[in-house]
Amino acid sequence: MSAWQSFIEHPLFAIGLTLLAFQAAVALYQRSGWLVLQPVLVGMLLIVAVLVLCGIDYRDYRQDAEPIAWLLGPATVALAVPLRQNLARIRQLFWPIVITLVVAGVLTVAVTLAICWLLGASDALAMSLAPKSVTMPIAMLVAEQIGGVAALAAVMVMLTGVIGTALGPLLLGLARVEHPAARGFSYGLNAHAIGTAHALQENQECGAFAALAMSLLGVVTAVLMPWLLG
Repeated sequence: MSAWQSFIEHPLFAIGLTLLAFQAAVALYQRSGWLVLQPVLVGMLLIVAVLVLCGIDYRDYRQDAEPIAWLLGPATVALAVPLRQNLARIRQLFWPIVITLVVAGVLTVAVTLAICWLLGASDALAMSLAPKSVTMPIAMLVAEQIGGVAALAAVMVMLTGVIGTALGPLLLGLARVEHPAARGFSYGLNAHAIGTAHALQENQECGAFAALAMSLLGVVTAVLMPWLLG
């Protein structure tokens, strides 16, 4: 076995590749300032390119990179910190939050299904797209329960997050939405985890409301969508 083959088959290669790809993507994003160059998307493309060039099977990469996936749980739980710090503000805006959550949640699914119907999409495709605005683990499970394809739902969730985060600041700026709570809630509803990460970069209140929106929409979707569309 060659030294190169031994190197790429080492268990730490996948972890190192993931970290280097993401850091390179973040550096490119910060240097360019282009919203379309979201680190998640660019990092993913870099990893895919390396896997293809090196002939590495994705399943092997996924298994070796599992320790990074373990960190998603603690990272999600850590979102409770900005929520706790902005609890008084959340209580103050309770009814606007509820109304926005209901209206936005219904419209997101209704518009998606309407577009699928107008374009003649199959039922499986429509059910895969329906939960695209919630975080990936929930979307994949819900898609399977309502007759969609989990893998396709995962791709749509990622694209929704990347596109929502890239266009969100521009659209909110054009609409002159400057309040941190409103901006954060919009990020969380439309771009889930990726949008929440961007919201946390704007300020703490924005990040807190993004995390709140992402969490509430995920719970409502997981409970109601299988019942309504299953």
